Amino acid sequence: MRNRLLIIIGLIATLWTATAEAAVLPDERTDLLYHRYEGDNITIEGPSVLIRKNVGKSVSVSANYYVDMITSASIDVVTTASPYEEERKQGSIGVDYLRGGTMMSFGLTRSTESDFEAETWSLAVSQNLFGDLTTVTIAYSLGDDVVGMSTDETFARDVARQAYGIGISQIFTKNLIMGFNFEAITDEGFLRNPYRSVRYLNDDGTTYSYQSERYPNTRTSSAASISGRYYLPYRAAINGQVRGFSDTWGITSMTYELGYTHPWRDFTFSTRVRYYTQDQADFYSDLFPRFDFQNFLARDKELSTFTSTTFRAAVAWDIGTDGFGPFSKARLTAFWDHILFDYENFSDLRVEGVLPGEEPNFTFEADVIQLLFSVWY
Repeated sequence: MRNRLLIIIGLIATLWTATAEAAVLPDERTDLLYHRYEGDNITIEGPSVLIRKNVGKSVSVSANYYVDMITSASIDVVTTASPYEEERKQGSIGVDYLRGGTMMSFGLTRSTESDFEAETWSLAVSQNLFGDLTTVTIAYSLGDDVVGMSTDETFARDVARQAYGIGISQIFTKNLIMGFNFEAITDEGFLRNPYRSVRYLNDDGTTYSYQSERYPNTRTSSAASISGRYYLPYRAAINGQVRGFSDTWGITSMTYELGYTHPWRDFTFSTRVRYYTQDQADFYSDLFPRFDFQNFLARDKELSTFTSTTFRAAVAWDIGTDGFGPFSKARLTAFWDHILFDYENFSDLRVEGVLPGEEPNFTFEADVIQLLFSVWY
């Protein structure tokens, strides 16, 4: 379930992210967002609000409040548990300090739900070089999570996370900007979902049983990406990204993105295609041959071999470029993402009348809708 939430958080995070300009403070603005995810009998929806305000000419402060209301009857739930509802709340604060061509950013994020708490501290430093044509950014974050169980109030397991990143943004011509990013993450502690189970074949060869998953207590991952944006003569732009990922659990993945943006009068239209492919973790199996077959056991579909394809359509409407009431300008933006998931070795156990291991592979589609209203001061 948390892997599914990461997809949603990642999609929503793109709304708050603009092209990095280390020598300029972020715009003073307020963003109101509504998001909704629906797929695999999971519904996730809720509001988010971001407020950013400058203090003098060198400091920008921001605050964000974000809510997920979750209703789940996913394939994981209906095959091993009961449908459930829960709510996740997240709050964050940030401070940006500008000095010359250097920007220092500090952040704190906390989120809570019935069986999970997370706290993350972050620090980033960006420096403009070579006449502001090059921007170098280094980042570090430290997270402390507590995993619980709704069925056991005494259950509490710690997870410590650290992430290190470096990024380079380069202006090559007046039309071409490219960037390179590298990130390394270390996780230590209770890294599995306490509710999830694996299945193993019984001695009769025609039925199966369940036992709890077992994961390693450590995980180190790294990811590198190259991105670019090219501005066309008629104010439009094309953008793309290639990203590779690998970790010590044996997972490798590649992501390819291609997008196009086209302005027209007070509107800006954009579209994007994203393709993701992943190989399974070393200790994953859809069906283990017997009980306690190996030291580590997993049947989380997010650790399996699968692909996903995302199609995005978006439109932004500048409804107040010359002023909007007490604000300098305003914009309304709508996003729609349609995602296709295709799992190559995770079976749909809802299909009856077949022998274990002969069930069809699981596939599903999901939709993400986001509505964003922004005003500038």
